[in-house]
Amino acid sequence: MATTELLDKLNSTQSLSIEEYKFLIDKFSAESAAYAAALAVNKRKEVYKNSVFIRGLIEISNICKNDCYYCGIRCSNKKADRYRLSKAQILSCCDSGYSLGFRTFVMQGGEDPYFSDDVMCDIVKSIKEKYSDCAVTLSLGERSKESYQKLFDAGADRYLLRHETADSCHYSRLHPENLTLENRLQCLNNLREIGFQVGCGFMVGSPYQTSEHLAKDLKFIEAFKPDMCGIGPFIPHKDTPFKDFPAGSADLTCYLLSIVRLIHPQVLLPATTALGTVEGKGRERGILSGANVVMPNLSPESTRAKYELYNNKLSTGAESANGLEALKKNLSDIGYQIEISRGDVKK
Repeated sequence: MATTELLDKLNSTQSLSIEEYKFLIDKFSAESAAYAAALAVNKRKEVYKNSVFIRGLIEISNICKNDCYYCGIRCSNKKADRYRLSKAQILSCCDSGYSLGFRTFVMQGGEDPYFSDDVMCDIVKSIKEKYSDCAVTLSLGERSKESYQKLFDAGADRYLLRHETADSCHYSRLHPENLTLENRLQCLNNLREIGFQVGCGFMVGSPYQTSEHLAKDLKFIEAFKPDMCGIGPFIPHKDTPFKDFPAGSADLTCYLLSIVRLIHPQVLLPATTALGTVEGKGRERGILSGANVVMPNLSPESTRAKYELYNNKLSTGAESANGLEALKKNLSDIGYQIEISRGDVKK
């Protein structure tokens, strides 16, 4: 079967097997990518028209108890310049973001034990009390179901937790023994049961990854149907065990963005910072491949460079909240406009 036939099958909302997804990846070409992008853009426009949603990213801490092999803020990286934002700093970021037009705030950080349920619930409640028309998204890693419930009850709307890879053996090659795919997937199921809008996602081109691993990721997306899905190329960090591995491909990442849009047309799909890091126009290419979310950085300028998950992570220019006008122009140039709203998933 030709790739176009399989892409047409996806476009008509039919399910594919892992073998068929693997075939799409193995036969990836410029032609198949262009065909997939055209279908994905049409599918995205049916649901979200030409709107792009902005999220204000606040990186609250680069302190992490985990030691994931690919991550620059892993606990064993003694060269990392650690920081933690105070509640006042976080609220100040929200104040700045709201005045710029942001109606979703994304608090992301390492698994920093300081941010207990009590601390995070207090911060979430304060944001929601001041900005009741805004959504609060959290991306703080694995927590207990009870913890997630408390955060939801405090007012958090969404939770991002990348599954990273849907293959347990591959997962074990990227993480230390105490972290398992089984627990990661349980966390995602717990978040959904509680009522969060839930986001998962995976790296493209991570060490030891095969086309079958990526096919399993796509099959997982098909089955789980996340409200959000973050896909970005793997980028090595100089102070990790994977420092000498090559970065993932922007071309393949964009192709997979298109496929995810066809699998799940309603998904909120970011053009990630990692994509913009590996290629200058990566964010725009992501939008032209079916993405509809961008996440400019609202963090204090003094800490942005310290939240270094990978080498040369972008945090200035159109990647920053300060560069919102430049971002608007870049998107306008390719036929899209920013929508000032919470940008909830359309069911």
